[in-house]
Amino acid sequence: MAPQFTIPKTQKAAIVEKTDAPLKIVDNHPVKQPSELAPGECLVELDCSGVCHTDLHARNNDWPLPAKLPLIGGHEGVGRIVAIGEHTQSSPVKVGDRVGIKWLAYSCLDCEPCRKGLEQSCLNGQYSGFTVDGTFSQYVVSWVTHVTPIPDNLSSAEAASILCAGITVYRAIKYSKAKIGDWIVLPGAGGGLGHLAVQYAAAMGLRVVAVGQYTYVNTGAEKKELVMKLGAEKWVDFRETKDLVKDIKEATDGFGAHAAVVTAANGAAYAQAIDYLRMGGTLMVVGLPARANLSADIFFTVVKSINIIGSYVGNRQDAREALDIASRGKVKCYYVTKPLSALSETYEGLAEGKIVGRVVLNMKE
Repeated sequence: MAPQFTIPKTQKAAIVEKTDAPLKIVDNHPVKQPSELAPGECLVELDCSGVCHTDLHARNNDWPLPAKLPLIGGHEGVGRIVAIGEHTQSSPVKVGDRVGIKWLAYSCLDCEPCRKGLEQSCLNGQYSGFTVDGTFSQYVVSWVTHVTPIPDNLSSAEAASILCAGITVYRAIKYSKAKIGDWIVLPGAGGGLGHLAVQYAAAMGLRVVAVGQYTYVNTGAEKKELVMKLGAEKWVDFRETKDLVKDIKEATDGFGAHAAVVTAANGAAYAQAIDYLRMGGTLMVVGLPARANLSADIFFTVVKSINIIGSYVGNRQDAREALDIASRGKVKCYYVTKPLSALSETYEGLAEGKIVGRVVLNMKE
């Protein structure tokens, strides 16, 4: 028999009413009731939600694609399914299951990108905390086909950031063409995505050159200590180096890296990647600046047979693989737990590059 849950009429939530207005924390936001759920929808009572740099872009609405307003942000939520819409057929999850809510809230599974495994680029996709309300609330509505089961031996707080940051870097490394023993460069290595990328890369047998992120406050001893502990072999501080390309080449046997996964959310991090990649190297484009162009020397891109690949979060299989690796202790997210009321100050820290690891909001407080 399915467990029974008491579902309140209202909840605590963080709402962006307008981009030029302060973030609003309310305790009387309506909770969609089970009778109101459409077939295929589920209601999840959240334990926690990670905070991602993408949430800051959604809050500022500074991407070329507009977010809906008013908006409840967030897309790294973990909690229990407390209701499933009537007439839902062949649900892969059930009431009481602990599941994760990802950036990709819904995909049609039938357009060409979906059929080719690019569900995250679905022509009919919906995105948590961007086009539909997300996880900065105590309850969230999602879809049974797209919530991700959480392994029993992974805590909710540990799983939260794997659902976006972890999936994103895991897929990028997976498709980077790098093989066991190859060198991979990770600009932004001490950040939320970057510190997970170091661990996934090390778990996949790659040799990691960690590069301090491209802002003044996001480099230095604290980040170096973290990434070296997580499995990086070499560290290059962008603020201190006089020749980034030279230092990376020297760190990678003199020939350059086989791959680079750029997670730093600014254009400068991409500018020299072609120069420090070796022949046949691959640049994985991951970090999303609000407005920036990708600049690559055409001559050397051709002559060096460079691959440039955009990698956008991950599909449902990538999510399960990334969580499985974390559940076996190969990847650990470094995070601090804060209440929902700390979301505004967390956004400030992200904007200034001061966040080491991740911030996870406790939705039970």
